[in-house]
Amino acid sequence: MMESSGDSVDVLLGHPWLPVCISGCQLLAKAWFGDTAYRILLTDMRCVWEERMDSAAIQDRAQDLNKRLRAPVKAFFSHLREVAQPCLSGRGQMEGEAQMSLTRREDENVCVRLKSELAGLPFYWEFRCTPAPVTLVCQQLVRPLLAMSRLLQRQAEQLGDLLVRKDAEIQDYKENGATLSRERLQTEVFEEQTYREDFIAQAVPHVCSGQQEGLGFDADLQDLYTSIVAHGNARTRKRKPSAPLAPQDVLATEEREVDQAANHSPSPGEGSVSSEPGKGHAEQTGSGCKDTAGAKMADGVAEQQHAPVMRDPADRPASRPKKKKAVGLFR
Repeated sequence: MMESSGDSVDVLLGHPWLPVCISGCQLLAKAWFGDTAYRILLTDMRCVWEERMDSAAIQDRAQDLNKRLRAPVKAFFSHLREVAQPCLSGRGQMEGEAQMSLTRREDENVCVRLKSELAGLPFYWEFRCTPAPVTLVCQQLVRPLLAMSRLLQRQAEQLGDLLVRKDAEIQDYKENGATLSRERLQTEVFEEQTYREDFIAQAVPHVCSGQQEGLGFDADLQDLYTSIVAHGNARTRKRKPSAPLAPQDVLATEEREVDQAANHSPSPGEGSVSSEPGKGHAEQTGSGCKDTAGAKMADGVAEQQHAPVMRDPADRPASRPKKKKAVGLFR
């Protein structure tokens, strides 16, 4: 039931995690639907589940769940995509009579059942998700979240430095006789250590009090996740390593590339040193290329004279297409 091509992996990685609610369960979800294939990821922050389905597997499951269905995948897959995507993308309740429910099984698998109406008859579908491997969890969740935390930490440090400079600017105004016109606008001097301790004491209990708040990815975090993943994919395509990096070396490689980009500066005379040998080599080989040009041209003419004559496709008899009988989705 695995996707035949690896295109869905990169496409799904570029999608942010979206908060969804199925049967009262707060989850984060990713979903990718192609023409006749799909892939989904679900997590409750205790486990991550996935399912990949290609056209053949979708056809078998559709016939198993809908005994009267005899249509090809292309005929009903668009309907499946239209009724499933709203719920798996956090858009709320689905339109029409479509219903979706989630069941946890004893084997740690998750089954998401979908019931809708297709061509006037009930249409049933099941997303049978199994626990995802650790490598997939690290790729889709752990590594991007670690990168997001590092980026947000740097942002907080820069904002703290900005506040310190603002306090110094305000103090300079006061020493030169400036006064505050409105007393309510007065603020205390920013002390980073005190602020951090107070923030952790007040924010941590509030964030950890509700599971829904812990799973929620707002629009800003979704954009940050997408930007980090897109930047990582661009670096991977630019580098094009002969062998994939080990998971424990990925973070060290990212930090090393940042340091190299900051410290690298080309030497002034590097380009002029290597240009002269290349020029002399071109002068030595130029005369040899001229001597062999005539022989290659003669060989090309001879090959054109002995080339076989291909039959014009227009002379072939045209075959008449067979008429197909119109068949409905159900028989």
